[in-house]
Amino acid sequence: MHHKKDGSGRGPLGDFLVARRSSLSAAEAGLPETGQARRVPGLRCEEVAVLARISTDYYRRLEQGRVRTASRTVVNSLGQALQLNGDQQRYLARLANVEVGEDNGGADLDQHIRPQVARLLTRLADTPALVTTPYLDILAWNRLAAALLGDLAAMKPQQRNYVRMVFLDPHIRSLLVDWKVRAQEAVSRFRLAIGAAPRHARIRELINELTACDGDFRTWWNQHLITTRTWGRSRLNHPIAGQFSVDWYVLANVDDNEQDVLLLSAPEGTSSHAAIRRLDAWAAEQGLAHSVDSHQ
Repeated sequence: MHHKKDGSGRGPLGDFLVARRSSLSAAEAGLPETGQARRVPGLRCEEVAVLARISTDYYRRLEQGRVRTASRTVVNSLGQALQLNGDQQRYLARLANVEVGEDNGGADLDQHIRPQVARLLTRLADTPALVTTPYLDILAWNRLAAALLGDLAAMKPQQRNYVRMVFLDPHIRSLLVDWKVRAQEAVSRFRLAIGAAPRHARIRELINELTACDGDFRTWWNQHLITTRTWGRSRLNHPIAGQFSVDWYVLANVDDNEQDVLLLSAPEGTSSHAAIRRLDAWAAEQGLAHSVDSHQ
C-alpha cells in the first residue's frame, strides 16, 4: 500500500525532506560559500545528495514522492546530511520504511483507563495529572488538572484534545505564558505520533480544522517540527491562582504504549506550590471532580 499524497503532491516523506532542506543553511551544513545569491533558502537538492552520498536524481525522486521508501543506509545518510536529531531521525525512518494502513474512524481512540492508573490520579493531592494518547487526546484527569485546564468534563470528547485546546481554547492560550514554545512542542509531539499518515478519520478532521483555523499551526505543521521532550518547566498565569511555574514530566505506561501519564508539580515551600494548593481549594469549592474515563 502506498502512502496517500497530501495537498503538496509529494507525500509525507517528500514534504519532510523539503522542510528540513529548506531550514538548513550551507554554512550550517559545512559547505563552502560560493558567493552567489541563493534563489531559495536552505540547501539545494544536489547539495543534500552530495552530503548524503546518493545521486541527485534519486534524492529528487524521494522529494517528489516518486520513490516512497528508502533503505536504512540511505535514511541514516540523509539524517546526517540534514543534521537531524534523534527524534527527527526516527521520524524519517518511519516515513521511509513503515507502511501505514488506514481505518474507518478510529475506534481504538476510545480507550479505557486501568483502575490502578485511575487510583493514582485521584491520590495525587497537589499534582495536576492527565492520561493522554499519543495524539494528545485527554482520556482521564484529576481534579487539579480540571482546575488548571478548564472543566474537561463539560467538553465534548472530540474537543478534549490538548493540541486543539492549545490553539483554539482562549483559556489555554492565556494560561500558557510561554505559549509559542508550548504550542510548538504540542505540534511536534502530534506530528511524531501521526508518522506517515493519520490512521483515524477524526485525527484527519482535527488536522484540517487546525490548519484552517490557525495560521501558526498551519506554519509549524508544514515545517514538520519534530523534537520531543519528556520533561520541562512551564510558566502559567491562571485567573484564580495567579502566576506560577510547574515542572512537567511524561511517564510512559508500560502496560499500554497508547497511553501516557502527564504530571505537573512544584517543590513544597515555594510560591508555585502555594498557588497549586489555592487552585485545589478553589476546585473543591467549584465541585470539580476526578474523571476515570472521559469516553464513557
